[in-house]
Amino acid sequence: MDLRGETPEHPLPALIWRPMAEGDLDAVADIALIGFPDHFEDRDCFANRLALWPRGCFVLADAGDRPLGYLVAYPWREDQAPALNALIAAIPDDAAVMYLHDLCLHPEARGQGSTGQIVERLADQAQAQGWPALALVAVNDATGFWARHGFAVRESPAIAAKLAGYGSDARYMIRPL
Repeated sequence: MDLRGETPEHPLPALIWRPMAEGDLDAVADIALIGFPDHFEDRDCFANRLALWPRGCFVLADAGDRPLGYLVAYPWREDQAPALNALIAAIPDDAAVMYLHDLCLHPEARGQGSTGQIVERLADQAQAQGWPALALVAVNDATGFWARHGFAVRESPAIAAKLAGYGSDARYMIRPL
């Protein structure tokens, strides 16, 4: 996840996180392409996650309800991650963590504290649902960003081969709740 980049000169008014809807999927796919050009995931991938676990899908919208960011999370197996741009049939019965699949902001929305808001909202929600931890795969040299949000790199032989598909800088990270 690359959340670095240009910070807007003038903050955008009234950015709010709201539940993702099917009508947001084109914008979400467009934002993903901007934020993750080397980790392509298409609209169908986001539609799949929204259908499987809608309560873990959020959009950052401006005052006109235009999506400027998104977060996608769902229960998953610990020390594992789905392949990039792959559809999954179901949430695993043996899911053990809340997996933060993706968080991305359009460059217009960066630098305003919106990521901290949604990460904490997700952590609170996951803890209330009984999940012991949040997990993710950090890409685009984002381990420092995620460390500032309470995540720590976890080396695991179980996920090492899967991380290769995410790039040489990919790191599995976990945040106990």
